[in-house]
Amino acid sequence: MVDLRSDTVTRPTPEMRRAMAEAEVGDDQYGEDPTVNELQDLFAAITGKAAALFVPSGTMANQIALQVLASPGDAVVAGARQHIVLYEAGAGPSNAGITWIPVDDTGGSFGPGDVVAAVERSRHHQPRVSAVAVEDTHMAAGGTVWDMEQLTSVAAAAAGEGLRIHLDGARLWHSAVASGHTLEQRAAPATTVTCALSKALGAPAGSLLAADGDLIEEARLRRKRLGGAMRQVGILAAAGLVAIRSGLERLEEDHARAARLAAAVADRWPSCGLDPSGVQTNIVLFHHRDPSALIAYLQEEGVLSGTVAPGVMRFVTHPDVDDAGIERALKAIASAPS
Repeated sequence: MVDLRSDTVTRPTPEMRRAMAEAEVGDDQYGEDPTVNELQDLFAAITGKAAALFVPSGTMANQIALQVLASPGDAVVAGARQHIVLYEAGAGPSNAGITWIPVDDTGGSFGPGDVVAAVERSRHHQPRVSAVAVEDTHMAAGGTVWDMEQLTSVAAAAAGEGLRIHLDGARLWHSAVASGHTLEQRAAPATTVTCALSKALGAPAGSLLAADGDLIEEARLRRKRLGGAMRQVGILAAAGLVAIRSGLERLEEDHARAARLAAAVADRWPSCGLDPSGVQTNIVLFHHRDPSALIAYLQEEGVLSGTVAPGVMRFVTHPDVDDAGIERALKAIASAPS
């Protein structure tokens, strides 16, 4: 099967499996796992932050960031369709006790005026705003990359209001490659930044949270409270090290394959709302009148797919889908019912 449901479905590479088998380990809750420490130090260095923390999942990384940047009852400004708002099962209000101030992010981003307006509302008996969350790349907008100038202006507006920025960079690797920036440049406007190891880079599990100042010590406490403190987890961190050191160089291949899928989708369903020229990274989103029927048909043709909203289909390219897999998907798309 050609699995285009998500880039989380990848299997660890032989190199990752060897590294996991041979990993030097210790008790990470005591800070004694040398492989975890190496991974954290590497991520802090490449994002330009003071320190980093290895956590089981991207959702946990985001939730920890919310807890160290805001207090229960505070409001956080975020795009209305960001992962942290829509796709984490209500975790922000449940775990961190925060209230969302959702702003329009139809194109995958928002502006400094949205931040200023949210703070102004807080001066009129509405919840206090403590932080701003952004997502880069923006999954629900089709893997779009934040314009660097706009991100910097949003961060400047936030700083002017005494707010800090959390960057949900689950796929920040893709953003860096597509924009030609380094990870440090993409993360520079943010106080906290997360990246997933189990999506673009194909590691079996885990995400990383990096932060300025002494926030990581507080994050470590929050990780424990959420049940995320682990022991000899260097066996997973070893795969993460391989993922970072060898996975970035091939991300352009995923982008090129997604572009081919986008062109085929737009050709098959011209009114699906997809502009192929707007597909920047590894995610292809489009509207379809009957997603269930299309998913079933594609599966019969050996292609797995999924949805992210009512009537919205998604294809995601990743390391486990090669050119032959894309060819099979293209043929299935071309013959799919309208």
